[in-house]
Amino acid sequence: MLPGKGCVIAMLKIAVLGGRETVMGFKALGLDVFPAACPEEAGRILHSITRESADEYAIIYVEEDLARDLEAEIAKFRCVPSPAIILIPGREGPLGLAQCALKAAVEKAVGTDIL
Repeated sequence: MLPGKGCVIAMLKIAVLGGRETVMGFKALGLDVFPAACPEEAGRILHSITRESADEYAIIYVEEDLARDLEAEIAKFRCVPSPAIILIPGREGPLGLAQCALKAAVEKAVGTDIL
């Protein structure tokens, strides 16, 4: 609580969901990591961290390989301010899903394709 202000400042966290090889580097940066071996496990983890800790994570990075199979779950968060779900490439390189998602978000915000 700030002195004389009567408010509490909450520290929101950043989570990374992906294959073990992808997420472990983020752990060294102090982010919460959630390794998942398959899309089904990733879906359970995503559901858990967005339901149980709904106000805890401001950003959730999801590896593209897993996001491909979680499209319906991820789509639920496109119109809400938090958590922002951002796709990242895995060790095998980008699949183009993150770029497509960014392009769609920019088109929605600006009204036209500027990329």
